[in-house]
Amino acid sequence: MAFGRLERPQSSQPMSEINMTPLIDVMLVLLVIFMLTAPLMTSSLKLDLPKADAPPPTQNQPQIMAIALTADGQMHLDDKVVTADVLVKQAQAQAKQHPDTEVQLRADQVVSYGRVAELIGLLQKAGLNRIAFVTEPGASADAAPAQP
Repeated sequence: MAFGRLERPQSSQPMSEINMTPLIDVMLVLLVIFMLTAPLMTSSLKLDLPKADAPPPTQNQPQIMAIALTADGQMHLDDKVVTADVLVKQAQAQAKQHPDTEVQLRADQVVSYGRVAELIGLLQKAGLNRIAFVTEPGASADAAPAQP
């Protein structure tokens, strides 16, 4: 008897494996994209903060407290050298009398950012929240030389 084979040929079986090659290609492309764009997402601006071309304020300020930080780390309140404790007491007294007092902070360029932040924290604990940074009039941003 000449009957045909009852078995299926190998090529007609369903494929039970996932082809991983396209998935790996997509993941590698995404990895390259993220590696190239991640450094661009950080701020790379080199700023020279002490100079600005801002016009002087036109509003009448009722109360102003002038504080300066010198390069040697001394604090000055209205051109008098003071310690942190004296400054805090003066700021608390000023905040009780006039809560809308504006602090005009002048800091030398070489004073560290941490020192300025520390002073701002002391003033805020004392109750003074309006803090302005005083800068020297300088060249506009367009005329400033680019720094690497």
